[in-house]
Amino acid sequence: MAEGPDAPRHPPGRDEIVVLRQVKKAFGDQEVLRGIDLVASRGETTVIIGGSGAGKTTLLRLIVALERATSGEIWIDGEEVTALRSERELNRIRRKFGVVYQYAALLDSISVLENVAFPLVEHTKLSKKEIKERVMEKLRVLDLDPDVVAPKFPAELSGGMRKRVGLARALMLEPPILVYDEPTSGLDPPTSRIVDDMIDEMRVRFGVTSVVISHDIASCFRIAHQAVLLIQGKVEAHGPPDSLVDGGSEVAKEFVRNSGVDVETVTRVTAPGSAPRSR
Repeated sequence: MAEGPDAPRHPPGRDEIVVLRQVKKAFGDQEVLRGIDLVASRGETTVIIGGSGAGKTTLLRLIVALERATSGEIWIDGEEVTALRSERELNRIRRKFGVVYQYAALLDSISVLENVAFPLVEHTKLSKKEIKERVMEKLRVLDLDPDVVAPKFPAELSGGMRKRVGLARALMLEPPILVYDEPTSGLDPPTSRIVDDMIDEMRVRFGVTSVVISHDIASCFRIAHQAVLLIQGKVEAHGPPDSLVDGGSEVAKEFVRNSGVDVETVTRVTAPGSAPRSR
């Protein structure tokens, strides 16, 4: 295939909703991402794992169109986005994503109602009444009592409730892709499992594609259809989670071993019956 800026760009398959081809990102002389190839399939969960400094945050920002790639192609829902320049065009792409930030990233100075309503206020011309109705309905769908929760401030909520409020906000524009930034960071194992269940519940209930940025091997084996291991700005291994330990990459095997997680005992959310891993 011809290379260079004038080479033909071939659209991904219909089921490939996020596609990166030889994506590089440099900040000055520092190359953070060094030729990333990645495909996230529609309706599935892709977990991008790696240690500190692997380039996960930069990759996240490129995928959701908050940063520009130095080179390469990024396709989102069938559209190549690296050539887009105007904020209007980029905002149209950004609306395809709902981002669930670490610790929910709610604004403590405003109510839950105002937090969840924020995307509708910023990106639609709905009336205040319509916005409130949609917020209350979304809270209800996420198993939160809207009459109780909506007037509260984030500091008055439990950690689990904050996560669900963050999800409600991310879902308000009905995006086809949900991106989670380190969703289990700092959580104990039982709470991490609850968050994993919630991620898969959202995927199934709303028919979204999930892209999860994480360092959590147990979570990856629990929820991922595809695991992508990022090491020093390059994809070291990718495929079903089992391929990290059964594949040909010694680096991937060592990464899993060093995590201290016994992946043999991890119960799969995405597997039929959530059966433990068998070898």
